[in-house]
Amino acid sequence: MAKLYLVPTPIGNLKDMTFRAVEVLQEADLILAEDTRTSGKLLKHFEITTQMHSHHMHNEHKTTQAIVQRILSGTTVALISDAGTPAISDPGFLLTRACVEAGIEVDCLPGATAFVPALVNSGLPNDKFVFEGFLPVKKGRQTRLKILSEESRTIIFYESPHKLIKTLGQFVEYFGSDRPISVSREISKLHEETVRGTAIEVLEHFEAKPPKGELVIVVGGKTLASKK
Repeated sequence: MAKLYLVPTPIGNLKDMTFRAVEVLQEADLILAEDTRTSGKLLKHFEITTQMHSHHMHNEHKTTQAIVQRILSGTTVALISDAGTPAISDPGFLLTRACVEAGIEVDCLPGATAFVPALVNSGLPNDKFVFEGFLPVKKGRQTRLKILSEESRTIIFYESPHKLIKTLGQFVEYFGSDRPISVSREISKLHEETVRGTAIEVLEHFEAKPPKGELVIVVGGKTLASKK
């Protein structure tokens, strides 16, 4: 029976691609890719010749039902994003939900995702944590920060390099200058780096050394001692 596969791809080092991921992509009837140009390089590296179509945040609302119908008609589909696990701050949720509602089997392979190594490497408590992904750009951003300022669990964010300074400045404002923070960038790549310290220390570091590459911010939760 045809199904939907969610296939993680490397976030940096191509050696992180699993044998099973390569096998599934080779055997699928169709690969849905966030950016076919980016994924084309990956598929070429692993000598995968499966047909590929675009599936991204700008067209997923329009194409999801058509894809569901293709799977129901017998087409096995594999979904990949540019890097990491589909649906984690990437396209994938809408299609997964639609397949589940249609009674289609969904199989998510284990594999790379950026926030797990960043959390483990942070040195901050990881027994309980909250994954926030990207903060709202404008509407609701301050409200969300106020709510998260009271969160006692470790908090994980994704951020782009050109917005990092602004975000760290807001963390100083809403969470306090002494809140412990870890910023990991370019995970698994040649220039991988993790910067740890208080919110103000990490902010000053990146003000002096502007960041490059993909970023994961891990913020320590509000401790019991600091609660009013």
